[in-house]
Amino acid sequence: MIQKTSNAFVAASWIALGTGTLGFLIGLWRSEMLLNEKGYYFTVLMFGLFSVISLQKSVRDKLEGIPVTEIYYSISWFATILSILLLVVGLWNATLLPSEKGFYAFSFLLGIFGAITVQKNTRDNMPVNITQ
Repeated sequence: MIQKTSNAFVAASWIALGTGTLGFLIGLWRSEMLLNEKGYYFTVLMFGLFSVISLQKSVRDKLEGIPVTEIYYSISWFATILSILLLVVGLWNATLLPSEKGFYAFSFLLGIFGAITVQKNTRDNMPVNITQ
């Protein structure tokens, strides 16, 4: 039995993605960091969003028996872990208040969680072509 994702979960996923991503970007926009620092954090955010979407798709494909090369699967995991590690290293070395570091960490995590769930919902709600 194929069940469509509830509208409430779809909305919550988009809200998580939007809140995390927009919060992170507004925080960068309003910060007093140098432009190269803002660029670093922006790039880490975009890299993280892309990598988790790619990871979610490759994990789902493997579960559904759709061929995924091991190199792509491994790179997706590596990129996801690397994006989180780059954020941690950047925040660890940043001259920001602990509350600012926490804000960027949690908005990043909310954004990538939202990206994963939006991708999942998109995949779940795709029309299924069943041929007999």
